[in-house]
Amino acid sequence: MDQHQRHNTFGTVVEFVPAAARLTPTQLKVMQGVRSGLLNKQIAYDLGIAEATVKAHMTALMRKLNVHNRTQVAVAAQAMGYGQRLAG
Repeated sequence: MDQHQRHNTFGTVVEFVPAAARLTPTQLKVMQGVRSGLLNKQIAYDLGIAEATVKAHMTALMRKLNVHNRTQVAVAAQAMGYGQRLAG
């Protein structure tokens, strides 16, 4: 298992790297914010967008990463090497 693979709760290896290639720049920034433990409201402020827009990006992230919640998005972000606090 390489650095971009993790086992999901069912013990299946999940590959995140191909999904990262399909993420938009804003989705990547939202994912970094989630990995840093920020609330949607904080991510929205840092990026200068509406909180509803962050929620829309979260929905797209979960779909593209094939995960079901924000914690799994954070795990995927860590597996892909993201997680530094956004500079703003």
